[in-house]
Amino acid sequence: MGTSTKAGTVAPDRWRKFCRDHGPTVLLLLMLLAARSSFANHYHVPSGSMQPTLEPGDRVLVDMSAYGIRIPFTQVELVPRGEPSPGDVVVFKSPTDGTRLIKRVVAVGGQVVALVDGRLHVDGRPLRVAGEDERERIGDRIAMLDLSDGGGPDIAPLVIPEGMVLVLGDHRGRSADGRWFGFVGQDAFYAKAVGVYWRRGEGPVWKQL
Repeated sequence: MGTSTKAGTVAPDRWRKFCRDHGPTVLLLLMLLAARSSFANHYHVPSGSMQPTLEPGDRVLVDMSAYGIRIPFTQVELVPRGEPSPGDVVVFKSPTDGTRLIKRVVAVGGQVVALVDGRLHVDGRPLRVAGEDERERIGDRIAMLDLSDGGGPDIAPLVIPEGMVLVLGDHRGRSADGRWFGFVGQDAFYAKAVGVYWRRGEGPVWKQL
């Protein structure tokens, strides 16, 4: 009976020693991991679909809480904060294959959108900045466009359904975006891009988005 009792205390003793020696470190790592899942993270830009705003290889700081604070590692929302707005650069999963994408919100539910030769019209108004063919005012942001490969497929005038969002790439002729996979539900966006903090060939930078 004595031997059994002694053996039975080995595992609890080791566990208590581990918790005493390493518990604070493990707790800190878990807290950092949860914060990364819920508040801030980064995104590595894989393609040129958002040029010239984002270049391939850019590392982008993203705000994971911009559209609501979620339980870490889930889509369960704890605190609603806001909704995607025209002009936002957002991170989401492709509705077709789940690939993580970064695009720009160009129109939201209730708006009428059209695209002709790569240039947007929203609610019947062209977004082109006067005198500048490759700059558009989308929401409260000025988007620089790349039309060197044309404008890609046009969009005949249509109304965005409530609760849905249309996203496009700034490189209109080389972006697989909402023209291919359709609208995205506004609750599907889990991060808003804040700025570029590292650029290939330049190293550390800061470019506000």
